[in-house]
Amino acid sequence: MSHVLHIDASARPGIAGVDHHGSHSRHLSHRFVSQWQLRRPQDVITYRDIGQRPPSIVNHDWIASTFTSEEQREPWMRDALVESDQLVDELIASDIVVIGTPLYNFGMPASLKAWVDQVIRPGRTVDIDKTQPDDPYIAKLTDRERHAVVLTARGGVDMAPGEAMAHMNHLEPNLASAFEFMGITRLHYIAIEGQEIGGEVLAASTAQALRNVEMLVSELQVTFRDAPTPELA
Repeated sequence: MSHVLHIDASARPGIAGVDHHGSHSRHLSHRFVSQWQLRRPQDVITYRDIGQRPPSIVNHDWIASTFTSEEQREPWMRDALVESDQLVDELIASDIVVIGTPLYNFGMPASLKAWVDQVIRPGRTVDIDKTQPDDPYIAKLTDRERHAVVLTARGGVDMAPGEAMAHMNHLEPNLASAFEFMGITRLHYIAIEGQEIGGEVLAASTAQALRNVEMLVSELQVTFRDAPTPELA
């Protein structure tokens, strides 16, 4: 049994094609998760709608608390990390992180950045070895294979790596750095483009992205089906 963490970051609450002014990134993420559940109903799905309920922004109390060792934390410090601990627990428990997110002004929505800031945690998702000044960071989410699926909606076109407008897309590179920093290196990207253009451009991109989602679900389910089952101690 695998565990899927499903995160939606769009400010639009509805789903494109179903709701007026619905979200294209939610369309992709919900298609991925529904297809996954259809074929693997035994798996656990944890859902976070951070587009509608954003995580807290990191503040002074959070910083002071997270950089204090657990055994030395005062009660107010533990309180300051309750939300972060829950988000980190969900990430650690997951085998696949599915993120539906739009590209806003060249990068990720503020709600998704807040989530990233909450889950990159010294001692939990990354360690710091001060005896290795050239590369002091140690990823902690390497205990088993985890995948991140980033499902994106963009207003423009030709924004994938290597394409003409790729220099204006800082969403996928930013997320890749964050996930790899924590030890999640198996990354998958699918995008809908042309939302600002609309018409046939958007329709064709949406149709292709939905096909890609279904192919990725099939590929990943083969990976998980063939993965060895850990032996009980």
